[in-house]
Amino acid sequence: MIVFPNAKINLGLRITSKRSDGYHNLDTVFYPINLKDALEIITHPDPSANEVTFSSSGLTIPGSATSNLCTKAYQLLKAKFPELSAIQMHLHKNIPMGAGLGGGSADGAFTLQLLNEKYKLNISEEELIVMALSLGSDCPFFIKNTPVHATGRGEIMQPTSVDLSNYKIVLVLPGIHVSTALAFKGCPISSAIQTCDIITQQSIETWKDQLINDFEATVFPNYPELATIKAQLYDAGAIYASMTGTGSTVYGIFKDKPDLDHLFPNDYQIVYC
Repeated sequence: MIVFPNAKINLGLRITSKRSDGYHNLDTVFYPINLKDALEIITHPDPSANEVTFSSSGLTIPGSATSNLCTKAYQLLKAKFPELSAIQMHLHKNIPMGAGLGGGSADGAFTLQLLNEKYKLNISEEELIVMALSLGSDCPFFIKNTPVHATGRGEIMQPTSVDLSNYKIVLVLPGIHVSTALAFKGCPISSAIQTCDIITQQSIETWKDQLINDFEATVFPNYPELATIKAQLYDAGAIYASMTGTGSTVYGIFKDKPDLDHLFPNDYQIVYC
């Protein structure tokens, strides 16, 4: 059984408060995009196998197999359903890591959903969201995987009507891995009155001055080339441009598909969505 975990972008990202549990409350709109990994799971052919065998291809995934969110998702379900079959799992990694696109979170959430469907575990969407949150703050979004206004750690989600299907989204990936800890260090607490959801209901032409990613304040000084990318996207005609998540991907939203292939260095990856 094969599924294709997709990436996301953040339309605005405000940090509204620091929580007593060490996490932060946020305000954002999650928007799914057409950049995907591929995940295949089959029942292990050896009945005596040890629970899960994980392999990968494509982009190199740092860390051990046991630390991968796909494996952790399986272990989470195995603890709840001890009778769950041993499996073989293969992940073809296409979504860059440490880029603010939520690829790892998508892989973990899609693993939960795939196993739930494949082995008919009958776990409700609400339960899957709770389980996904234990894997990571972005994971619950990928259970719904439709545009949502998210608050709390990202798990409190309400549908939003924002629709970018008539626009072209371009991702610029400079190959930088931004540390999440660095991004959060010194990140300002937002006092914004309007939520990201309210702003994104307005004309997209108004977003440039209102729709803010708070993490740009801490990431751009450490990685000035990301600020340069954002400026270049505006110069190229973007209606709106922003860093997504805690970086390092910067995206631009255009009315028509632009030709940016010669605008950036050859080692940058440009993805048209």
